[in-house]
Amino acid sequence: MFELHPAFLPTSVALGDLALCHARLQLDSRYAWIVLIPRIAGAVELEDLTGADRGALMAEVVQAGVAVRAVGMALGRPVAKLNVGQLGNVTPQLHVHVVGRRPDDAAWPGPVWGVGTAQAYEADALDHAVAAARTALAL
Repeated sequence: MFELHPAFLPTSVALGDLALCHARLQLDSRYAWIVLIPRIAGAVELEDLTGADRGALMAEVVQAGVAVRAVGMALGRPVAKLNVGQLGNVTPQLHVHVVGRRPDDAAWPGPVWGVGTAQAYEADALDHAVAAARTALAL
């Protein structure tokens, strides 16, 4: 049975479930950022998914990229480049980050991990970001 790793709860907000993944908006207003967590019990690495599930995951990564761009537009900060990463060094449960980047963001051109401190969304901005992401993901 799939259970969400508790580390995701304080750092992100639920957007809903796609065919394979649970989608969450990362709570760092510096970046338009969605995390996809395949709802496969015990999955840690991509190799833990079937070939069909790996294909579904890639399709959902592309879908999340569209949603990340929608979040950027909703916040008045259009995304210039999408970064996709599957690390799992801190949180072992298989998950994929889809991060919208801009040349003026805090970490550009390097990776977002370990740069500065996450900045909370203001309530209205969070509402706009969540609505834009859910609309783009058809949730």
